[in-house]
Amino acid sequence: MTRILPGVIAMAAIVVASNILVQHLFGQWLTWGAFTYPFAFLVTDVMNRVYGVTAARKVVFAGFVVGVICSLIGTQIMGEFGPLVTWRIAIGSGIAFLTAQMMDVAVFDRLRRGAWWRAPLASTLVGSSLDTALFFTIAFSAQLAFIEPANDVSWANEVLPLLGIGPQVPLWVSLALADWMVKLSLALIALVPFRAIVTRISPDVA
Repeated sequence: MTRILPGVIAMAAIVVASNILVQHLFGQWLTWGAFTYPFAFLVTDVMNRVYGVTAARKVVFAGFVVGVICSLIGTQIMGEFGPLVTWRIAIGSGIAFLTAQMMDVAVFDRLRRGAWWRAPLASTLVGSSLDTALFFTIAFSAQLAFIEPANDVSWANEVLPLLGIGPQVPLWVSLALADWMVKLSLALIALVPFRAIVTRISPDVA
């Protein structure tokens, strides 16, 4: 456990920071949390490359527990329009995080023997896409209103041009697409710190 403690701490810090920063808007389609959360995949991939699948899964589970605690705290804090975290958001966040991160671990492990960049890039792209699809659908889709009937998500289902310029879609689809685009961009950028961190920790597996 000691060897993966830095990974656990880093994952916990990213999850906590993202839960705080998601409350603050960045432009029309994003929150500041969109720029911190994707680095959870970087932590998972570093742990996977250096210490293996089992260690990576332990770090993911630690992040999941921290995320659940943050969500539960958020449901008890009242903001201007109700709880900072609704039960739909809490459920969507938990399911998306655990499913996407575990998929990231599995894809990375399958590709670990290829070129150094292929496993972290492919696993993050797959995991990020799954995370975005699950979270936004569970948290805001009108079709899943039965999850929390008392939670009014009509604002998220207002039909508007996609990202302000495309075809007419529910607002949450634009939010999801913007979030996904940030994740994909950071997946490429994260290759630089991934290579540097792995080389520093364990040059023989870099």
